[in-house]
Amino acid sequence: MKQFIRIGVAFAALFSFSVLAGYTQPAPVDVQLNGDGSGFAGGDMVSARYADNETEFIGCGSRVFSDGAGGTFEWGFCQGEDVEGDRAFCTTTDPAMLESMSSTSDYAFVTFRWNASGECEYIGFSTQSFYLPDQPEFPGSPGRGR
Repeated sequence: MKQFIRIGVAFAALFSFSVLAGYTQPAPVDVQLNGDGSGFAGGDMVSARYADNETEFIGCGSRVFSDGAGGTFEWGFCQGEDVEGDRAFCTTTDPAMLESMSSTSDYAFVTFRWNASGECEYIGFSTQSFYLPDQPEFPGSPGRGR
């Protein structure tokens, strides 16, 4: 009976730690290049930023230019590079994609696809708790790690 209690206590200790730590899902940058110049890239910004290499990055951005006569021109892009050095880059002027780019967060999973002309055909962002960076340790808290 004592053995059963010890096993139960050990299980409860391990289970409570995992609940406090929270689920993490590292997603290193992955770039897939096709022979025709099209491709796909995806990965989360935290994994890219804290990767054990100086190569990985991923993200999207936009620029707005004034034409000097009261009009504007907006242009967006997504880019990334994986640990193997495969690079991804696409551009867009599509209003819906530009709007999507403005809705991302600092800790997002980013995915995009482009055609043979380098135009973005798909842009996606996912902001989930498991993509957040590790929380600093506080007194009395169990450590976290990926």
